[in-house]
Amino acid sequence: MDRVGVFLCTGCEIGTSLRAEGLEALARKDGALHFASSPCLCGDEGVASIRSAVDSGAVDGVVLAACSQRHKQREFTFDATRVQVERVALREQVAWSHLPGEETTQELAEDLLRMGMVRARKMIPAKRLADPIDQTVLVVGGGLAGLQAAQAAAGLGHPVVLVERSPGLGGFLAGVPEAVPEVPPYDKLHASPLPELRRAVSEDRRIRVLTGTKLLRIAGQPGRFTVEVEGPGGKEELVAGAIVQATGARPYDATRLTHLGFGISPDVITSAELEPMLASRALARPSDGKRPGRVIFVQCAGSRDAAHLPYCSSECCATSLRQVLAIRQGWPEVECAVLYRDLRAPGQVEHFYRAVQEQSQVMLARGSVEGVVPAGPGLRVKLKDGLLGENVEIDADLVVLATGMVPNSADGEALRQLRDAKARIQRNESEAQRKAAEELAASLAHHQGTEILNLTYRQGPDLPVLAYGFPDSHYICFPYETRRTGIYAAGAVRAPMDPAQAAEDGWGAAMKAAQLLSSLVRGETVHPRSGDFAAADFFLQRCTQCKRCTEECPFGSLDEDVKGTPQYNPARCRRCGICMGACPERIVSFADYSVDAVASMIKTIEVPDEADEKPRILALLCENDAYPALDDAALKRARWNPWVRVIPVRCLGAVNVVWIAESLSRGIDGVILIGCKRGDDYQCHYIKGSELAHTRLGNVQETLTRLSLEAERVQVVELARNEMARIPALFDEFAEKLADLGANPLKGF
Repeated sequence: MDRVGVFLCTGCEIGTSLRAEGLEALARKDGALHFASSPCLCGDEGVASIRSAVDSGAVDGVVLAACSQRHKQREFTFDATRVQVERVALREQVAWSHLPGEETTQELAEDLLRMGMVRARKMIPAKRLADPIDQTVLVVGGGLAGLQAAQAAAGLGHPVVLVERSPGLGGFLAGVPEAVPEVPPYDKLHASPLPELRRAVSEDRRIRVLTGTKLLRIAGQPGRFTVEVEGPGGKEELVAGAIVQATGARPYDATRLTHLGFGISPDVITSAELEPMLASRALARPSDGKRPGRVIFVQCAGSRDAAHLPYCSSECCATSLRQVLAIRQGWPEVECAVLYRDLRAPGQVEHFYRAVQEQSQVMLARGSVEGVVPAGPGLRVKLKDGLLGENVEIDADLVVLATGMVPNSADGEALRQLRDAKARIQRNESEAQRKAAEELAASLAHHQGTEILNLTYRQGPDLPVLAYGFPDSHYICFPYETRRTGIYAAGAVRAPMDPAQAAEDGWGAAMKAAQLLSSLVRGETVHPRSGDFAAADFFLQRCTQCKRCTEECPFGSLDEDVKGTPQYNPARCRRCGICMGACPERIVSFADYSVDAVASMIKTIEVPDEADEKPRILALLCENDAYPALDDAALKRARWNPWVRVIPVRCLGAVNVVWIAESLSRGIDGVILIGCKRGDDYQCHYIKGSELAHTRLGNVQETLTRLSLEAERVQVVELARNEMARIPALFDEFAEKLADLGANPLKGF
C-alpha cells in the first residue's frame, strides 16, 4: 500500500502512558500521509474519521494504533478489497503492561508503530474467489448419523445425495427395534426412531438416496467436488459442494478375546450377535437351542485394554442395559447379571440405569472378569477385585461380551505403506529394493479396496486418522472438522458414541457443511481463520520442487504435477501459512501476510548499542492461543519486560526460519516463539504446526552453534489458552537468561 494513514487512540490509558506528539512525529517522519488521533477511536466520530480518509482516497492502508486486533473487530472492519488494516496493540502491549511515562515504554510504542507501518505498506489488496459453488451436500453412509445429516442438510435448503454401499438404509441399528429411553418413562424400552427417520429421508424429494453404491473417486475442492459413483445402474458422475462422512463403526474382532471364551464355547457371544435373537424373540443358547436360565454380560470386553482397544466405546454400557431390560420384558424367568469395571451411564441414561437396577432377577456387580471357561453343560465366569475384595466364580448358561466399536474408516497407515511400496516398485530401484517393496505390497494387498472416499489428493485417498482409526482434527475447538476442508465426520466414525449422540452428530456435521457453503459463496474460508478470503500466491518460477509445502500442509490443500510442482486448491486452504513457513525459497505469500512483510517488521526494530544496556527480544506469538493469552494478561494489568517486541503469527508452523536469521543478524539478542500445545490432550489449531516449529527450530539452533552463537538465544514454548499468567514470567525468565549470555555478538554489524 502506498498511501498509509495512522490513526491513534489516546483513550484506555494510552494517552496518559505515552507522548502522543512523539508518535505523530515518528509516523510523519516514516511517511504517513495522514495522521489523526482520537480519545475514543472506536466511537462513532473516530470510525467516521477513518472512513472519511478511506472514502476520499487519501489512504489505502490504515494503521490503527489502539487496542489489540482481537477487539473492536466490528468497528474496525473495512472493505479489504480497497484498504488493508494493520492493528498496533498500544493498549495491551504498552499502556496496560508497562510503566507510564518511562523511556523504555515510549521506545516500545515507537517500535510497534514502525512495525505496523511497514507491514501496512507491504500489504496488497486481496481478491475474493468468484468460482461457482455447488450447494449439494454429499452424505456418505446411511446409518443413523448419515440419515440425520441428510435430513438436516435438506432442511437447511441444500440438495442432498446420500450414498450407502449396502442394499438398505439404517446401518447397524436397522436390526434393533428398541432404543434406550431418553425421556420418561425410563423403566421401559422405547421404539427406535430409526424407521421413521428412514421413511422420512426416503420420501424427501430434496434427498436423492443411492443404495448399493460405492464411491469410485472424489476430485476437486470444496464448492466443486467431482464425485464418481458406481451403483446398480452403473457409473455416474455427480457434483457436490460439501461432504459428510458418516460411515459408522463395527464391533471389535471378538476372535481376539479367547481368554473370555469367545471361539472356545459357542455359548459365548457378542452383544451384536445377541441383537437378532432379541429382535426375533428367539433367545436361545447356540450350543443346544435351549433357553438360558442365566445370562451374564461382560463389560469392556476388549475395551479400555492396552492389548486391544485402549479407549472406552461409550455406548456399550447402555447397550447392555437395554438388552438386559429386553430379556426381562420378554423372558422374565431368565436371570441377568452385568459384570463391570465402571458402569458409565451419563446424563439421562442414569435414570435408565437405576430403572434396570431395580428389576427383579437382575444383578449388577463390579469387578474384573479374569476369564470365561466351560463348566459342564454351561460356563463359569471368573471375577476378581469385586467390591468385597474377593475373587468369585459365577455360573452362566450364556455369556454376552460387550465388545467396543472400531470406526469404519480407511486404515491410514496400511494404505500409506502400500502407496509407498507401489511407488518404490515404479521407481525401478535395485533388485533387492524392488523385491522388498513387492513383498511389502503383497502383505498389504488385503487393504486394497478398503478406501472409502477415494480422494485424488496428493496426501492420500481418505481422511487422515489417529492411532485407532478416528479422523484426525482439533477435537476441542472444531469437533466435526477433519484435515480435509469441506469434509466433515459424523457419528461413530468420528468418535465412540451412543445412538443419541450419533443423531446429534449428524445435525452438527450438516450445519458445518451449510456453514462452509455459505462461506464459500462469500469467497471466505472457515476455522480457525473464518472470514479470511486472501488466498495464497505461489511464485512458481522460483520453485525447486522440494515438496515441503505439499507434504507439510495439514489440510491437503496442495497437489503436485508430474514434476513435483505444487498445485494450489484455494478452497481447501485454511490460510494457516504453514506452506509459507516450510518454503526455503520463500515463494509463498498472502496479500496481508508474507515472509517479506514480517522480515521488514523485524528490520524496523531499533536495536540500541551494547553500551546502552537495552537488549531486544523478538516474541513470535501464535494468534490462536498465545496472543489471546497475552491480551488476557494485559487485561489483568500484568507487567512484563519492556525489551520484548511482539509479532503475532498465524501458527508457529508458519514461522519461516529467515525471520530468526534476520533477527539475530541485526543484533536482536533472542527470539522466543510461543504457540499451542502439542499432543492428544491439547492439539495445535493447525494440527501439526507446533511440532513442525520444534523440528525447524531444532535445525536453527544447530546452525547457531556452528556460527558460535548460543543455541539458547532461540526458545520455543508451548502454552495453553488459559495460561495467561505464564507469559509475563516467560518473558522475564528469557530476558534473565539472555542477560547471563551477554549481548548478541552481531550487534552493531
